[in-house]
Amino acid sequence: MIEPAEQLVTVFGGGGFIGRYVCEFLMKSGVRVRVAQRNPRQAYIIQPLGQVGQFGFEKVDIGNIDSLREAVKSATGVVNLCGVFGRAMHKVHVEGARNVAEAAREAGASSLVQVSAIGASPSSQSNYGRTKGEGEAAVKEAFPGATIIRPSLVFGPEDELTNRFAGMARLPFLPVIAAKRNFQPVYVRDLAKAIAMAAVDPERFGGKTFEIGGPQLMSMAELHQAILEITGQKPEVVHLPDFVGSLIAKFGWLPGAPLTRDQWLMLQRDNVPNKGTPGLEAFGIEGTPLAAVAYEWLGRFHRGGKFAGRRINLTATS
Repeated sequence: MIEPAEQLVTVFGGGGFIGRYVCEFLMKSGVRVRVAQRNPRQAYIIQPLGQVGQFGFEKVDIGNIDSLREAVKSATGVVNLCGVFGRAMHKVHVEGARNVAEAAREAGASSLVQVSAIGASPSSQSNYGRTKGEGEAAVKEAFPGATIIRPSLVFGPEDELTNRFAGMARLPFLPVIAAKRNFQPVYVRDLAKAIAMAAVDPERFGGKTFEIGGPQLMSMAELHQAILEITGQKPEVVHLPDFVGSLIAKFGWLPGAPLTRDQWLMLQRDNVPNKGTPGLEAFGIEGTPLAAVAYEWLGRFHRGGKFAGRRINLTATS
């Protein structure tokens, strides 16, 4: 394995929710990082995480081959975190992923980590799952030694998962869609550490596929309940029948939580790792339970403020 100080890892989407933690782990290990994305200003948040000269920023359009080549120039490793919903899914998940893989190969990079999603398959009913699956195939064809990482739902301070559900719980009623669907939510720092490790050690992780979930199997209803317990909120919880969820998806709207038809199709199956596919344990990482860390960012939803739920009774008793 190349010494950390000699490594340069280009992270596409390094300023995003997962990317900033990937960059943090890379820089803490002594690796130089180049953040590549359409608007580099969105990635400036990582600057306090590294030393002067340890990071750089590159403006990139993954549809533009020339900008990609510049972004991966001299890179020993490449991480592709780019993902979208909507009409651009094929362009980003398939064409963009192929472009990144080809540029990484041409640059002589030793590693490529393609971040996909559990359920990714060319035969998926959802456009998201299908394009992610087609993207995986395109990456493997262009860069056979690529590492594929498929996470379940990801939670953390800046997520659009737990924060959104906690925000909705301020309403008198909390609607729960696909209440029986199962997930294994993974803490963003655990996922990011695995991605960073794969990027710097292709001898261990290259050419393999990992499905990353957390330590808890939770239904959608249980996930909502866990968030309510953490925040101390007590709305009336309403489990919506599937036909209502389908109608909401058709019109694409729910108060505080937009739901597209594609997202609804993804909710038709459990989002958990396959038992035969390696996960966090392959990286020596012990998964972090939601309740162990979520108060850090969900405490603000607690009635009376973040510290209200952490008060202890100091009154002496006889």
